[in-house]
Amino acid sequence: MPAGVMIPARYVPPLMVRSGAGFGTSGLTLGQPNMLEGQQQHLPHPLDMTLTPESEMVKMRDDDFESKSGSDNLEGGASGEDQDPNQRPRKKRYHRHTQHQIQEMEAFFKECPHPDDKQRKELSRELGLEPLQVKFWFQNKRTQMKTQHERHENTQLRSENEKLRTENMRYKEALSNASCPNCGGPTALGEMSFDEHHLRIENVRLREEIDRISGIAAKYVGKPMVPYPPIPPSIPQRSSLDLAVGNFGVQPGIGGEMYASGDLLRSVSGQSEIEKPMVIELAVAAMEELIRMAQLGEPLWLPDLDGSAEILCEDEYVRTFPRGIGPKPFGLKSEASRESAVVIMNHINLVEILMDVNQWSSVFSGIVSRAITLEVLSTGVAGNYNGALQVMSAEFQVPSPLVPTRESYFVRYCKQHSDGTWAIVDVSLDSLRPNPVLRCRRRPSGCLIQEMPNGYSKVIWVEHVEVDDRAVHSIYRPLVNSGLAFGARRWVATLDRQCERLASTMASNIPAGDVGVITSQDGRKSMLKLAERMVISFCAGVSASTAHTWTTLSGSGAEDVRVMTRKSIDDPGRPPGIVLSAATSFWLPVPPKRVFDFLRDENSRNEWDILSNGGVVQEMAHIANGRDPGNSVSLLRVNSANSNQSNMLILQESCTDSTGSYVIYAPVDIVAMNVVLNGGDPDYVALLPSGFAILPDGPTIHGGGSGEVGSGGSLLTVAFQILVDSVPTAKLSLGSVATVNSLIACTVDRIKAAVTCDKNSVV
Repeated sequence: MPAGVMIPARYVPPLMVRSGAGFGTSGLTLGQPNMLEGQQQHLPHPLDMTLTPESEMVKMRDDDFESKSGSDNLEGGASGEDQDPNQRPRKKRYHRHTQHQIQEMEAFFKECPHPDDKQRKELSRELGLEPLQVKFWFQNKRTQMKTQHERHENTQLRSENEKLRTENMRYKEALSNASCPNCGGPTALGEMSFDEHHLRIENVRLREEIDRISGIAAKYVGKPMVPYPPIPPSIPQRSSLDLAVGNFGVQPGIGGEMYASGDLLRSVSGQSEIEKPMVIELAVAAMEELIRMAQLGEPLWLPDLDGSAEILCEDEYVRTFPRGIGPKPFGLKSEASRESAVVIMNHINLVEILMDVNQWSSVFSGIVSRAITLEVLSTGVAGNYNGALQVMSAEFQVPSPLVPTRESYFVRYCKQHSDGTWAIVDVSLDSLRPNPVLRCRRRPSGCLIQEMPNGYSKVIWVEHVEVDDRAVHSIYRPLVNSGLAFGARRWVATLDRQCERLASTMASNIPAGDVGVITSQDGRKSMLKLAERMVISFCAGVSASTAHTWTTLSGSGAEDVRVMTRKSIDDPGRPPGIVLSAATSFWLPVPPKRVFDFLRDENSRNEWDILSNGGVVQEMAHIANGRDPGNSVSLLRVNSANSNQSNMLILQESCTDSTGSYVIYAPVDIVAMNVVLNGGDPDYVALLPSGFAILPDGPTIHGGGSGEVGSGGSLLTVAFQILVDSVPTAKLSLGSVATVNSLIACTVDRIKAAVTCDKNSVV
């Protein structure tokens, strides 16, 4: 057919579209309309479309649609069946769709990408096209859109894949050079055991601790301490030490949270970042001073006149220790003492008692009225208290309302030295935060603990304080000035007695020869635990502590009797209702041991105990607490002389040492005590303890550095707790106050008459 002649559309061979599977997706408009013979040979034959590579087909389709000419229309051509093999193929002529046709089909495609036959016929009629032309255009358009969408997705996936590959390479490089953040060693995932990992971490903590302390010691030890400017306190000023106010009868020592960090410079709430290095410096210097104070002899420590005590030479102390917490404030006087003893407890348990505020305040309940750990700067290393550093607050007492308590804010530092000796030192932090009303300041005080054979330990105790004791009553002044009230001898004597008591608690081979001896280990533990709570409750309520929630009532009838009241609600260890406490202290011209033996003897109890109503007192059970027969816990039964009254049980603990004695008792329920003796829980037994604290009126010989001498008499404190009304909301009547005041006054008169008569009869 001559070139340039167009075949009408009706003559288009029908076989051209019969092989739609072969070229339907590629369309019939693959080339641009060109009449040049040279370019016509590059167009693929319609029957060869199935052999065209997909990539070339996609490229050809994209080029076709990107020409913005729409879909070309095949106007001529013959099928393969009508062609003569020897005849040259006919030339095909193409023409473009008009812009109007393309726009209309584009708009229709947006609404309906898959038109049916009816829609295609209608559209072809409107646009002047054949239905097949419309069909092929829509097929090509759908193919184009699918290809563009896949190309866009491929681009996104390729970009994400590249990012993942880069990140994977970075992780591989980082993992190859990784080190453990805790122990600093190389990571070996899946190869290191848990124990080995724990040891690595522990080694790093030890190295950091040693490096830090060594650096601080090298920097500061031996150099004068610079005066620090006052730092605004981040711990609120404590009018009552913010301790367990109101927990009457329950030991108020509350330990702070033990942080699981060995870092001395750990960020804590109370100490600012500026203060913490100063606290560490002060603790390290105080540790050095304590060790030398415990080991040095003359001329630092001088013997008194008879050699029974040691006196600290103030001038030599200043020359030996030019550093420290500064000069003695005006108005305060120094008290220094040193004492040593061998106690029946291993050194590890001793360290734990001294570093745990709850155990410390319980063991020394006669000396420590309240204590709290404010901050833990270090919990120690190697799983023990080596290197532990705690900021604490405590109140120290004498069991009498006539001696003011001593409040102290200090840091406690524990260290194990190269020779195996443990040292625990306290030093006041008032030099960092000056207090305008400072009445007590602890210079380096504490103890050295040396391991001894058979579970024993040697303890060297040093107490060195500066106090304002002008408010001490005159009858207690010789005792306080001698150092027996707050000094090292009282600490060591109390520790020795409590170690014997703890050993008795753990004893399992109790002979059953004596009548009334409790041999059951569970029963012994329960009864001793109940007695311990009774003693702690008594000691917490008899002193002049500023933290008691008790209110001093007017109209008590005597200036020397202190009466206080409180309401007991929801306390399983105390009967509910209004509890009235009365306490008084006075002097007796009788040695302390004689007063102690008189008060603890059940046979002489009816001479002073008004509540027993003259009944016969009999000991039912007994637990020995130490070498001295006076250290014991007893269960007494009062057989009333009146048959109409039921018998009463009394739990009593008596304890004594060279610095003082106690006789403390409380009525108990018979049913509850049977539960305790069988090993039951003693915490729910209601107690209202009463009793006596017996102290010497001073040293019997010249000593203590003051030259004051006691007369050999006793200072006796009598304290009662009585439930005056079982309804906590009831109002306290003055009659109840007068009754309690009369009760304590009558008891005091009976004791004075009995011991004075006994003294005269002995003479």
